[in-house]
Amino acid sequence: MALATDGDADRIGVMDERGQFVDQLRVFALLTYYLLEVRGLRGPIVKSVTTTSMVQRLGELYGVPVYETGVGFKYLGPKMIETDALIAGEESGGFAFRGHLPERDGILSGLYILDLMARRGKSLPELLEEVFAKVGPHYYDRIDVTMTPAERDRIAALLPGLQPQAIDGLRVTGYDRTDGLRFLLEGGAWALIRLSGTEPLMRIYTEVREGEQVQPVLQAVRELTGA
Repeated sequence: MALATDGDADRIGVMDERGQFVDQLRVFALLTYYLLEVRGLRGPIVKSVTTTSMVQRLGELYGVPVYETGVGFKYLGPKMIETDALIAGEESGGFAFRGHLPERDGILSGLYILDLMARRGKSLPELLEEVFAKVGPHYYDRIDVTMTPAERDRIAALLPGLQPQAIDGLRVTGYDRTDGLRFLLEGGAWALIRLSGTEPLMRIYTEVREGEQVQPVLQAVRELTGA
């Protein structure tokens, strides 16, 4: 397998023995599973709204609370301190751990992934199947849409009134506006529209239960914005 950090080593990227990228939502689930199941630790989980619902399911299974925040460790870090959280994570591949720092550490994240593999004696695909056996399969992707300032303003004005009843055939069961606009979809799926605070971008995210739903859901959400 392969591990890579970004330049300041606060984020981790993971690749399995087949050369397949393991997305950061699955890495978060693996790290949470490692701490709860393999090491037998307990404590709250803190997640940004843009990352996996798998950790919510793991929280239910292991009897620990899960807290959601806006995007960025400016929100995750204080919540981690407030709740004495076991782990905190975000969609960008940054994870923090109790007893270390309330801030992202890509090197420690990578070491924990290696320890998970060593203790279980399994490859990453095998470990993901182990997690999926508990929480069900989950599939994620994101698209970034570059836009002009005027287009960004148009979409910012559009989002408060956007309330579709279904997205690509999946019924919308709720809305969340913690950071952007997240559509809660039937079966535990979700999709989210978020305007970047630092770049002229609209980001659209989704996590669904069937792999073939990912791209249609992303495109359906994009069409809602007219972008």
